[in-house]
Amino acid sequence: RYYSTSVKTDAKILMKTLLLTGGSSGIGLTTVQLFAQKGWRVFELSRSGKTTAAITHIDCDVTDDMSVQHAVDQVMHLTDHLDVVISNAGFGISGPIEFTSIEEAKKQFDVNFFGAFRLAQSVLPIMRQQGYGRIIFTSSVAADLSIPYQSFYSASKSAINALALALANEVRSFGIRVSVLMPGDVATGFTDAREKNIEGANIYKGLHSAVEAMEKDERSGMTTAFIARTFYRIATAKYPKPIYVGGMIYKVFCLLNRLLPKRLVNWIVGKLYS
Repeated sequence: RYYSTSVKTDAKILMKTLLLTGGSSGIGLTTVQLFAQKGWRVFELSRSGKTTAAITHIDCDVTDDMSVQHAVDQVMHLTDHLDVVISNAGFGISGPIEFTSIEEAKKQFDVNFFGAFRLAQSVLPIMRQQGYGRIIFTSSVAADLSIPYQSFYSASKSAINALALALANEVRSFGIRVSVLMPGDVATGFTDAREKNIEGANIYKGLHSAVEAMEKDERSGMTTAFIARTFYRIATAKYPKPIYVGGMIYKVFCLLNRLLPKRLVNWIVGKLYS
């Protein structure tokens, strides 16, 4: 059950609604702007966003259970339904596994994975009650092709894929659809915001060159507008797929990952970042 952008029901206008986390900049900001331009009512949840004429900002820290639930409650005070929820909040760390602290690894998962989990738990009762809804998780091609020295970011995104596939089967009977978007390299402030751990660089000689290669690819990557349009296609698809890959070349990479021996694929990835 999906409403058109605006339809008359019982003498009132019901607009499609979008709730998105991590919309203060980058992919998230471009996405909420696009949905607003398409006539949706948009709620942007983050720690530093701003309310505009077309977008309602609500403060939210996805690492805090109460903050996420309170933000969703605020949204539901302002609307009576949720059509699409996009879990987009995230960040990256880099460094050798041997020299990454447990605290750093937990922080990576707390934002990227558990932040998505908290959001899903908060909106699922709403979607179950209304009998429809769509949840879209932002993952990464790194979920399929694990990147050296970005191991915990890759692992957190791989965990999101597993969570989303299981959730899709759990909630299908309630009219809820679940999808994942795995973008490739995208030019955003995400690159500069990465938390870099250079401990062990004197031992792991490839650390600096690997991170530099990765960041070069990101800075020359796809536009946020392209990814935003992909989110919109997923949100409005009649029969959404469980997993989407953002960018044609990355679709080829992911296909080869499934067709070629894993040892060969992993060797190629290692050579790309060496």
